[in-house]
Amino acid sequence: MTIPAENNDVLRPDTQVTITGRNVEVPDHFAERVHAKLAKIARLDPTLTFFHVELQHEPNPRRADESDKIQITATGKGHIARAEAKEDSFYAALETALARMERSLRKVKARRRISRSGHRAPKGVGEVAADLVADATAAVAQQPEGKFDVDPYEDSVTDVVPGQVVRTKEHSSTPMSVDDALSEMELVGHDFYLFVNEETGRPSVVYRRHAFDYGLISLAE
Repeated sequence: MTIPAENNDVLRPDTQVTITGRNVEVPDHFAERVHAKLAKIARLDPTLTFFHVELQHEPNPRRADESDKIQITATGKGHIARAEAKEDSFYAALETALARMERSLRKVKARRRISRSGHRAPKGVGEVAADLVADATAAVAQQPEGKFDVDPYEDSVTDVVPGQVVRTKEHSSTPMSVDDALSEMELVGHDFYLFVNEETGRPSVVYRRHAFDYGLISLAE
């Protein structure tokens, strides 16, 4: 879908966008809004050439404030960025998801800038990351505190058995550096990331610690 607008909110010709809806029809005016917003996101990372935006409506009276969900998946050269949000409207969910994706892309951009300059000291990382606090604070402020954070009917569910493996996921075995693993973790919005360390050849995990610090777990020989 191409938006014939003469402004800066137009995607590059090589950028593709698909918008799908589950239990909801996507009107043209909302699709145009999505394209305009994604044009700003695409400028943060010129390697992003494909966006998939999925809208899902969950008609649950007990979670009316989170009834509309949007998930955005951006694909670039060798990496994927993903963000999602649940709000009481698709417009609000779109803004929250975009804010989260923008925050992740900016953090990765700052990390790459540090890597290219050769300054890997904790102080350098903290200084650059501190510049992102305002963006992070703004994104968190957009997330209203849900009054249904605790499910009052949780104890009445009898078909849920705790301690079960409910999801299985395979990871790529392509070796990568610790910095690349940290970037991938930020892009997908997770608190940890499993990868094969190219320096040791062993499976390793990077994870988020307090403030702007990270941790690394590796298997012993």
